Amino acid sequence: MMTVDEVALLASELPEASEGERYGNRSWSVAGKAFAWERPFSKADLRRFGEAFAPDGPILAVRVLDLADKEAVLAENPHGFFTIPHFDGYPAVLVRLDLVTSTALREALLDGWLACAPRALADRYFKS
Repeated sequence: MMTVDEVALLASELPEASEGERYGNRSWSVAGKAFAWERPFSKADLRRFGEAFAPDGPILAVRVLDLADKEAVLAENPHGFFTIPHFDGYPAVLVRLDLVTSTALREALLDGWLACAPRALADRYFKS
């Protein structure tokens, strides 16, 4: 089980990543673009779940490059990663921190960072 504090530690390892706040929740950005943020369910989200079980525990949203990448991430990680109707058509996935492995979380954060980082910064990251 991963925690939001562990997310913060992993995100801080990425070049020029900064922690902030988004809608009262912790978020992590690069070049002014959020690549990960805490994403508790809203009342509307919970209504959409209806009688279905809404995942419990801390939820993290993480950007992906595009919608094709989103589908690939969801297919590769069916137990810890998911989406909701609010994210339809938006390049981000949701992560259940209580189910995700540290390796999968680290990869997701890196992918999110790469989706938002300026190309020159990303190039320098891979050259180091």
